[in-house]
Amino acid sequence: MLDFQKEFIQFAIARNVLRFGEFKTKAGRLSPYFFNSGLFNDGDSLRLLGEFYAKAILAAAIPFNILFGPAYKGIPLVSSIAIALSNMGYNYPYCFNRKEIKDHGEGGFIVGATLSGKVLIVDDVISAGTSVHQSVDLINANNASPAGVVIALDRMERGTGQFSAVQEVNQKFGIPVTSIVSLNNLIEYLRNDNSLHHHLNAIECYLNQYGVN
Repeated sequence: MLDFQKEFIQFAIARNVLRFGEFKTKAGRLSPYFFNSGLFNDGDSLRLLGEFYAKAILAAAIPFNILFGPAYKGIPLVSSIAIALSNMGYNYPYCFNRKEIKDHGEGGFIVGATLSGKVLIVDDVISAGTSVHQSVDLINANNASPAGVVIALDRMERGTGQFSAVQEVNQKFGIPVTSIVSLNNLIEYLRNDNSLHHHLNAIECYLNQYGVN
């Protein structure tokens, strides 16, 4: 686990974004942890979140030339990531979409830079892959090409079939998906944290039951 990954887990726990207990998922499973990126909801949190994404992007070394954030969660994400990358010496254009087309002013679906070239999609997590599918369709419709996806957490959890949502995106669109951290990173962290070690067994059992490699 890289230093920034450990720091991100600590950050998520401190902001109560990552919690432990018993939580019911959309799939009806009882999960021993819950990740809610919507609780990164102040200026300092958003600044730090953008920096963690930027470090993950640079570590993944995915070739791209523009950042795209799908509405709505992707809008503050892509903005903070672009700023963080700029502060690190990497100045990339960014854009995001509207949910409904604007019929006055500049019009259109896209706000920000022109959607062109190799596009890196940013999101918080991939559950059913719907947001990525819509983003890829929009990118293709603008004669651009999806370069990859970056998310905060890879749950490494099976969807409706034998593959995880991340694996399904990778296979369906042929693009890499990288994350700041994965569930394996969280397990590694818990193994070395005495104050949270008691949560380890439940998460390992959950991964064994619902997870994928």
